[in-house]
Amino acid sequence: MIKSLYLKHETKTSILLKFFLVLFIVLLYFLFVSYKYGVQDGFGVTVLTWSFFVFCTPIADAGFLLDFPMRLVLRVRMVFTEMVVWCLAFSATSYFVFLKPAVFQKSALLQIYQNIIMHPWPFWLIIVLSLSGTFFSVYFGDELIDVAKHKERKKFIKHKNKYRFIILLFFVFAIIFL
Repeated sequence: MIKSLYLKHETKTSILLKFFLVLFIVLLYFLFVSYKYGVQDGFGVTVLTWSFFVFCTPIADAGFLLDFPMRLVLRVRMVFTEMVVWCLAFSATSYFVFLKPAVFQKSALLQIYQNIIMHPWPFWLIIVLSLSGTFFSVYFGDELIDVAKHKERKKFIKHKNKYRFIILLFFVFAIIFL
C-alpha cells in the first residue's frame, strides 16, 4: 500500500527518493569513517556529523532520516517529529561534549561544530537561523506528503520568500564565520 501510494504521486515519489538518497549517503559515510577510525569512533563521528547537520544547516535533510519514517509509522506531522529529532541531536551532542570530547577532534567539521557549541555568542546565531529554516523546510515537506502534484504546494508558494531569506542569512553568516 505504501509502495503504490508513494509511487503514484510525483510529490510523494520525490520525497521517497530524497529519503533513500540521504539514507544512502549517511550509511556510506558511516562505512567510510568506521573504516578510518574503527566502528565505535566511526559511529560517534557519524552521530555528531548528523547532529551538526541537524543544528547547523537550515534544511532538514539530517532530521529527515527520522522525520519521514516517523511520519509514515505514527502518522504525526513532521513538524512535531522534528522536535524529537532536535532533542535526540541535543542529547547525542551533550553526551559527546561531556563524556567523549575527543571524538570532536576526528574531523575538521566536528572541530567547527565543537567551536560553535562552546562559544554561544555569536555562533549560536547559526543554530537559531538553522532552527527557523529547518522548521520551514519540514513544514513544506509535510505539504509535499499531503498533496499529489508540485503545483498544489500552496504553503510553499506563500512562504518561499521567507524561507529563501532565512537560507540567505544563513549563508551570509556562514561566509562571515569562515
